[in-house]
Amino acid sequence: MYRLSSIVYVLLVGAGLSAQTPHGASLTIACEDCHNTGGWEFIGEGARFAHDNVGFELKLSHLEADCKSCHSTLVFDEAESSCISCHDDMHSMSVGDDCIRCHDERNWLVDNIPELHEINGFPLLGQHRLISCSECHLSESNLRWDWIGSDCTTCHIEDYHATSAPNHIQLGFSLECVECHSPASQSWGVTESFHLFFPLEGKHDINDCAACHLGESYSNASPECVSCHEDDFFATTSPNHLALNFGTDCTMCHIGDSWGQANFNLHDDLYFPIFSGKHEGEWDTCTDCHLGGNFTSFSCIDCHEHNDQQDLTNEHDGEDDFVYESEACFFCHPTGEED
Repeated sequence: MYRLSSIVYVLLVGAGLSAQTPHGASLTIACEDCHNTGGWEFIGEGARFAHDNVGFELKLSHLEADCKSCHSTLVFDEAESSCISCHDDMHSMSVGDDCIRCHDERNWLVDNIPELHEINGFPLLGQHRLISCSECHLSESNLRWDWIGSDCTTCHIEDYHATSAPNHIQLGFSLECVECHSPASQSWGVTESFHLFFPLEGKHDINDCAACHLGESYSNASPECVSCHEDDFFATTSPNHLALNFGTDCTMCHIGDSWGQANFNLHDDLYFPIFSGKHEGEWDTCTDCHLGGNFTSFSCIDCHEHNDQQDLTNEHDGEDDFVYESEACFFCHPTGEED
């Protein structure tokens, strides 16, 4: 009976002590997990309370903070977990109240500004990566980062109005700079992709738009070669393109950076294989076969391999219809092969 009374007494005292805890009913750990037995002093690093179990892990600078900095009362679950419950909003709500979006527990410095801009829909590329934040974020305080949008004209409307070659306003150019200019560039130079309908490469790699776009309209420039090179076409002599009824699509023959770099690869499909088969590499210029600059006719028998009539006749011994003429050669050998 005495032993049972002692047990009941201890339980009642324990219950009384538990009811007297200043930390609220939700804290159920034993007192000695945080306090020493000689008094109520906090044992610091020896405490066996896992803060991350309540949804707020203490890392880096938060580990060094005084508990009372966040817990203004002894009822610990009254403390809020939001950043601004402890930290003043230096940005005046211009970027929201979630500090962890830009900052971490190490310090208040921000070392991933480019990545943050990319997340927000405006990656800092090219020249944008080099300029001061205040050149775009204009506010009464350098600590305000109000959302300014991602429209080019927010910052570049004066550049747009100042254009002269070409005058963007007169020509009705779009206000979307990225249609022609690359954000990754260090200058206003146009991108390689904006002119895909007529690639600007080789001799056409020019910066003066007005060289091809004559007048005020940039929408009516023809991509046809002769729209710019008609005089060149009429001035040809060897061969005379007009007299020989050449087409006006210069790209059928001419490549590279000069008129001399002609390569009529269609010759194989349209006329006779000279870039493939037996005759590949066996000629130097067009006039090797087209004598006298006459491109409407051709010669087989003037070639050094076929210019001996007797030898060629002997090779065709037994061919009753053999004639020592170029047209006859082509009739029997349209692909240049012997058989």
